[in-house]
Formats: sequence, structure tokens, C-alpha cells
Amino acid sequence: MRRQKELVDAHLDELLPRAGAYPEIIHEAIRYSVFAGGKRLRPVLALAVGEALGGERARLFPLACALEMIHTYSLIHDDLPAMDNDDFRRGQPTAHKKFGEGIAILAGDALLTLAFQVLAEIPIPVDQAETKVKVIQRIARAVGTSCGMLGGQVVDLTTEGKKFTREELDYIHSSKTGALIQGSVEAAALMCDSTPEVSERVGRFGARIGLAFQVVDDILDVEASTAELGKTAGKDRAGGKATYPALLGLEASKEIARKLVAEAAHELDFLGEKAEVLKELARFVSIRRF
Repeated sequence: MRRQKELVDAHLDELLPRAGAYPEIIHEAIRYSVFAGGKRLRPVLALAVGEALGGERARLFPLACALEMIHTYSLIHDDLPAMDNDDFRRGQPTAHKKFGEGIAILAGDALLTLAFQVLAEIPIPVDQAETKVKVIQRIARAVGTSCGMLGGQVVDLTTEGKKFTREELDYIHSSKTGALIQGSVEAAALMCDSTPEVSERVGRFGARIGLAFQVVDDILDVEASTAELGKTAGKDRAGGKATYPALLGLEASKEIARKLVAEAAHELDFLGEKAEVLKELARFVSIRRF
């Protein structure tokens, strides 16, 4: 993860506008948010899928960078006062605290826009252009309102402070967090011209670890400190958020996370040794703290 993160960051540095480019403040805000830290999980997963399936690095790194841009955009907007109203992200002031709400909103918008520009410019022969269209379509669906990141955010907001059902909880987590993680690995499989069967198996892997990642996030909000999280601990409970510990308790939530990771790893058995890195990444999701 460290090695791939360094490579992703180097590519991001090339793709993002320079901080001194006019108008400077928006480009400063973009770079501040992107390079604030983070595990680069979505890009690393996409690259690992690409390696397992024999994909071309020249195609995979732009995809990986676009995924991180989209993820960072979602974090900037998620932290806004109208959403989660968080003052810290990755151990430093959130974008709206540093640059003001207006610039933070525009920085998020800019990253989402640039992500799709980067995807559209991925070097693919003209006779394979359909592959690029499928990748863009898959990622757009992961970000959208029908079982995508935006849809999950909507239900997260509308259930805040209210009673919620397991069905609503699963929808929030699968959509708000899981959809982009699933979309990341499926897009990578598409970029490798995989068969529909392979793409489906990889997609099920992504769906399970995406959900597991958010379940673990819920657990960490209860058990970890603000210093460990890099953001305010205990906010989910204080804000009446729909979480797995709130509905099912900590131990049941941990068991769900473990089961999801085990199921995710099993989906990749058909790849044999080529799946080991992906399986280890899945295990990392479940053992971040417990």
C-alpha cells in the first residue's frame, strides 16, 4: 500500500493543476485536500485488480487517480456544515475551515469534474473506445443517486436523529461507501477487458469489502480516539447517525465485518495466487483496529 500510494501520489501531482495556477486559491484548496494523507484504498484496489488481471499500467494509473479525486471530492462535501459539519479530516482542518465554505464546495466540484476529464483522456486505441465508455459509465453509476454515493448520502441525512431500519442502514453503507469501492474494482476489471464472469466475481469482492470498510468505520467511531481517526470521534453517536453499532451493538458489528471480508476473499479463489494481494487488502480493512 505504501509503495502504490507513493506512485499514485506522483501521478496525482502531475494531473492536478499547480498550486500557483490562476485562480490560485482553488488550486491550493484542491491540493491541500488531496495531499492531506489517506490510505488511497480505492486506487490501490484498482491497481491490484489490474495487476491480477494483467492490465496495462498506462491505463490503470489515470483510473486510480480519478478514483482518488472523486473520493476526495466526496470527503470535502461530506465535511461541510450542511452535511457532517466536521472541523478535522486526516488530522488537519477540513477544507471549509481552511479556505471557507464557498471555495471548499468549488474544490469538490473541480475534483469531480477533473476526474471525468482524466478518465476521458485515458490512452486507449480508437477501436477500443467502448472500453473507456464502459469504465466512465460504471464510475458515474457508483457516484450517482441510484444505489450510488450520492443516494447513500441522501438517506444518511434523512435518517439522522430518527429511527432507522436494517434495510435503510444497509442501503446507506452499501451506497455511500461501498458503491465507489465496488465501482473501483469493477472499472479496473473493465479496463483489463475481462470477461463478464470475471468482472462479476471481482464486483462481488468489491461490494463486500466496501460494506465491511464502512462497518469498521462505524466501530472505530465508537472505539477509537480523535487522534487515531484524524477526525472527530463519537460524532456518529452524538448526531444520531444510522450505524451498525447503534442498531446491532459492537460485537455483532465486528462479526459482520469479519464475515464480509471472508466472503470477499472467497470470491477471488478462482484467481489463485494472483489474488493474494487483493485478499490481504481485504483483511487490512477488517483489522484496522480490532
